[in-house]
Amino acid sequence: MKPVKPRDQQALVARLMDACGGAYKPKQRRKHYITGPQWAASYEGHALFHAPTRHAVPFETVIAEYEKIGIGYWCTHDTDVLTYDEVGKDAQWETVGRIRKSLKKHGLKCSMVTTETFHHAVFAGGPASESPEIREYAKFRMENTVAIGHELGAEFAVYWPGSLGYFTQGAVEEVQTLTWYAEGMNHACEADIRIAKEKGRPTLKHCMEAKPFEPQGEILLPTSDAMLTWINSGLLTHPEMVGLNPEYLHELMWGGAPRAALARALMAGKLWHFDINDGYRLKHDVDIAVGLVNPLDWLNVLVLLRSHGYNGPFNLDYKPPRTTSNWGVFAVSFPTAVDRFITLWEMAGELMADKVMQEASAALRAGGGPCDPRDATAIFEANKELLNLHELIAHRIFQLLVGAHRGRTYSTKK
Repeated sequence: MKPVKPRDQQALVARLMDACGGAYKPKQRRKHYITGPQWAASYEGHALFHAPTRHAVPFETVIAEYEKIGIGYWCTHDTDVLTYDEVGKDAQWETVGRIRKSLKKHGLKCSMVTTETFHHAVFAGGPASESPEIREYAKFRMENTVAIGHELGAEFAVYWPGSLGYFTQGAVEEVQTLTWYAEGMNHACEADIRIAKEKGRPTLKHCMEAKPFEPQGEILLPTSDAMLTWINSGLLTHPEMVGLNPEYLHELMWGGAPRAALARALMAGKLWHFDINDGYRLKHDVDIAVGLVNPLDWLNVLVLLRSHGYNGPFNLDYKPPRTTSNWGVFAVSFPTAVDRFITLWEMAGELMADKVMQEASAALRAGGGPCDPRDATAIFEANKELLNLHELIAHRIFQLLVGAHRGRTYSTKK
């Protein structure tokens, strides 16, 4: 193949995108509660040891591009769109007014706002530091974000206490730190109740996001299960207002099964928001787009969520690769991420309706029939052939994933 000149490269990529097929129309994409973050679209491709490969993108451009793609919801950290000098000042509300105008112009809604309590040097010791001044500042930031959320018509507020931890044991008193962090959440909820009443709006759903690693050496709330314990500890004055925003990769990183973590959150009635992406176990937070690493796992996750009627947001919390250009972020990365999600969602529905799956699951639940309820050997003998269905079910799910259930086979030439 001849070298592709720079002026021809976008045309080549666009042609190959069309050749891929399987794309959904913007109208179809808008039927799903898929949210596009400001931070994901504006990510400059930088990393710990790597320089940026793209330039930042303002929210007006991000919102306009989301409309073209068919992403109906936008969300943001406070400092994605505000400088630290603007937070809480008149300039903040001027920016919020511009955001509201842009959302209305392009037919998007603000689904969620989140407070950044980890990037600035003031949070080096965490948002629940020993310093009362730092804790009061964190409370101010959380309350301020709640106010922004109500102004933009958001439904959710998300909190990632990533710097809530320590590098060396004994540096902080864990119980005290978690108590102080609860005081910050209590302040945010009380502010929410007051602001919601003033605005004549429902209160926000406050969602905790766990992450097992980074940036501290030891994280105090590393998993969704740890978050559930904290929510139900008695430290919160409004635990009914606080739920979970699990992230797929965060639950995978520590070696757990995201589907199992989501099941426990569903059981507790606390699965309110879900960050979707992909990656690898026992690795760092690579934030790859949904379905590119673990499509089989993702299919099973969506079967679980569809089975239990989850109707909250699916937030595209991933980083377009450093190899993707600014043009490619909106021409390739976001459309393909949305389409893979929708395809997997629809495949999950097909799996749930599959006659083989239904009969196998029903047979397992029916069991092998009456026998002595205290005779372990007799019970096993009555059920042992049915247990073969566990592996058959796994094979059937694989067939659905690759289309083999429609007769598709691969052959090797002799």
